[in-house]
Amino acid sequence: MGSSLGLMHVLQAAGHSVQVLLPNAPASFLHWMPGYAHAKAHDTDPAGAAAAIANCEVLFCLDFNRLDRVEKMEELLKSAPIKVLIDHHREPDTFDIMFSDITACATCQMVVDVVEGMGWAGHISSDAATCLYTGIMTDSGSFRFGSTTPHTHRVAAGLMERGAVPDIIHSAVLDDNSVDRLRLLGFALAERLVVYPEMETAIITLSIADQKRFNFAPGDAEGLVNYGLSIRGIRLAAFFMERSDRVKVSLRSKGNLPADRICAEHFKGGGHRNAAGGHAFDPLQQVVDRFLFVLPPYLK
Repeated sequence: MGSSLGLMHVLQAAGHSVQVLLPNAPASFLHWMPGYAHAKAHDTDPAGAAAAIANCEVLFCLDFNRLDRVEKMEELLKSAPIKVLIDHHREPDTFDIMFSDITACATCQMVVDVVEGMGWAGHISSDAATCLYTGIMTDSGSFRFGSTTPHTHRVAAGLMERGAVPDIIHSAVLDDNSVDRLRLLGFALAERLVVYPEMETAIITLSIADQKRFNFAPGDAEGLVNYGLSIRGIRLAAFFMERSDRVKVSLRSKGNLPADRICAEHFKGGGHRNAAGGHAFDPLQQVVDRFLFVLPPYLK
């Protein structure tokens, strides 16, 4: 959301007509972002998304490395005349124009670099800066992940100088919990967290029944996997969330443990070495069992 809306504001300031398209509506804690109201989500407006792609001259693909990552929008994206990738995930597909940097902590950081490289820094308004700072803050774990560099802080400082206000952004994203979400968090940690000390691994699962019990809304499970990784002695945390048609898999790891390889080789996904995701179509418990079965070689 940060990279898409941030680039939208910059392109509009440069005189272009821009439409932000999303595979699905994001969590409510992102709806405050400047420009969000004008974005179209494919899951709620498929005709509008299709029309926008049919009429576009250039399609920017932000913060995803393969067209299949947008699932039901994949075929639509294939029809775009020129596709430009700006992304920091490993092993990207081939696009017409590519900005790919797996060392960047956030795609938003890359957007700033590209915009400044074009001589368009003056088009980064307060709204654009707010969106781009939000993406850098969230993707860097509030500037604590190993991918955070001195350049990251310089980019963030520049965005502050253009109008981004850190405490307002932090509060809008991280201090926007519903009562149901907090109760779901407590339930997940008390009833669905399983620790495997001998494997230095923690697992949290949420079934559809669990989600219904706490009136689950998109975004309510955001960050849940990180609690497992915060346990002393744990190197790998896994979160499995059952959906109507699949099980979503989220992994977080420490050090050289390759979360991205586990997801790519067994769960049709990918990501970063220490943060990755994927999915599977088997029942929830079978997916967990398969994960535990394939895990030992990666732990070594």
